[in-house]
Parts: sequence; structure tokens; C-alpha cells
Amino acid sequence: MTPTLTTFLVVSAALFCVGLLAALSRRNAIFILIGIEMMLAAANLNFVAFWRFGHESQPPTGVMIAIFAIAIAAAEAAVGLALVIAVYRHYNTTNVTRLDRLKG
Repeated sequence: MTPTLTTFLVVSAALFCVGLLAALSRRNAIFILIGIEMMLAAANLNFVAFWRFGHESQPPTGVMIAIFAIAIAAAEAAVGLALVIAVYRHYNTTNVTRLDRLKG
């Protein structure tokens, strides 16, 4: 069975929904970051799928956009994890509902 564009879009939509559910329903900062990363992976899958099933003569713009998005996601994950570690060292928790003391 050859995968079609519809197959990739359904997988991407499912991945995005699982990531959105993880980001919105969890109270742990690490799981929220994982959910955001899953949503970015779904967007990358869409970029590559639309490039793959587009016109044959086009340059690999979908792949290049996905590579840049992966690099940005890696930087976002590094900064996010650094923030989570700093907050954990100060408050001894990663529960985002208990961080109301961070308000100015």
C-alpha cells in the first residue's frame, strides 16, 4: 500500500491533537513542553507531505522549512528546559499551577 497525502494529513492531525491535549491537560511543565514539540512535529510532517505530493519540478522547500523548524524547536526545547530547571531549583516543583508566586 502506497501512502497518500490524505494518510499523512490524518497522521499529522492525530499527532497535533495528541500534542494539544498533552499541552492543555497536563500540569507538569515537562509534559507541556513535550506536547508543544509534538505539535511542531505535526507541522513539519505537513510541510514535507505537501512538498512530496506537490509538483515534481519544485525545489525541496518543504524539507528546508522542516529542517529550519527542527532547529528552532531544538532551541526552544533547550531554553524551555533551562527555565524549568531554574524554576525547579527555586520552588522545588514543576507543577505550573503552584507557580502563582511568579506574578509581578
